[in-house]
Amino acid sequence: MKSEIELRYGMNPHQKPASIYVNQGALPIQMLNGTPGYINLLDALNAWQLVRELKQALNLPAAASFKHVSPAGAAVGVPLTDSLQQAYFVQSDTLSPLASAYARARGADRISSFGDWAALSDVVDVPTAQLLKREVSDGVIAPGYEPEALDILQDKKQGGYRIIQIDPDYEPPEMEEREVFGLTLAQKRDDTLPTHTDLANVVTAVQSIPDSVKRDMIVALLTLKYTQSNSVCYALDGQVIGVGAGQQSRIHCTRLAGDKADTWFLRQHPRVLQLPFRDKIGRTERDNAIDQFLLDHLTPAEEAVWVQSFSERPERLTAVEKRAWLDQLTGVTLGSDAFFPFRDSIDRAHQSGVCYVVQPGGSIRDDVVIEACDEYGMAMVSTGVRLFHH
Repeated sequence: MKSEIELRYGMNPHQKPASIYVNQGALPIQMLNGTPGYINLLDALNAWQLVRELKQALNLPAAASFKHVSPAGAAVGVPLTDSLQQAYFVQSDTLSPLASAYARARGADRISSFGDWAALSDVVDVPTAQLLKREVSDGVIAPGYEPEALDILQDKKQGGYRIIQIDPDYEPPEMEEREVFGLTLAQKRDDTLPTHTDLANVVTAVQSIPDSVKRDMIVALLTLKYTQSNSVCYALDGQVIGVGAGQQSRIHCTRLAGDKADTWFLRQHPRVLQLPFRDKIGRTERDNAIDQFLLDHLTPAEEAVWVQSFSERPERLTAVEKRAWLDQLTGVTLGSDAFFPFRDSIDRAHQSGVCYVVQPGGSIRDDVVIEACDEYGMAMVSTGVRLFHH
């Protein structure tokens, strides 16, 4: 007997009816609050797989912030530095390891995470629920919720916040199917779980890779596994700091992700942390004002609106000041879901503090890419495993 849940609508409001179902057995998800749509479920199920596998691979609580079927951020529960607590607006909070993971996932790209779907690897506790309640978020999926945490989340969005509980023991069938234009495609499910054993093939002159970087490589690889391809990501300190998703060119992925990583680090600049915001300005307005503060130019109309966020007009960072600050960013890992066809991505990555690279390898120009890494003193791992996701 088919187990089915009706959805609000499909990918667009005019696509009705819409549902999620299994033909045999029970659905492994329960709707504890609200009614999700088709895209909500795509985000939820992809995000859940990511955090579940991060927890399996690293034995740390994990979180992801998803938008349009790609992660804006993903992280494991590593304690935050003082500057990150300020940049993520959590300096006055008590953070559990799970809450720290979500603060990091949401903080990777706060502009892109606006209206996100959150996924959490562990039972949601009160500190994590309190973070979720005050962010602009569409919904959350997790294996369970503490009673008080569930009460907090059920009050969000005037009672309309979408809350899904998933059976953590559920395993999907080995084969998966997708229907496109009335035709069914089938393939073996991608059950590859990147672990430390996949990081053994270091192909550069620099061979030493610290354990903390191996952790970041796993974070990068698993994030890429659930990011729309082509994809590249930068990772540091147990979290993604920039994702370039769904680009047709790998260098464009690298530039996009690198620009996001640069913005992530610039948000920690002392001048940014000390911006003179008006009293009672909201978190979303602060995010937008910081984003505009870091732009090189605003139109007069944009400037007139932007300056209203502050009690006094702040002095912008110059290009020289930005570069001086970015030159302090180091130890970053660059991950790619497929090989680098040219050295251009390595050259761009160097500008954003990349010291470590993890990618499948297999390009006819692997020697050129390795040579570029050697020029910059980077260590690079070739895993031999492509991680496309569509």
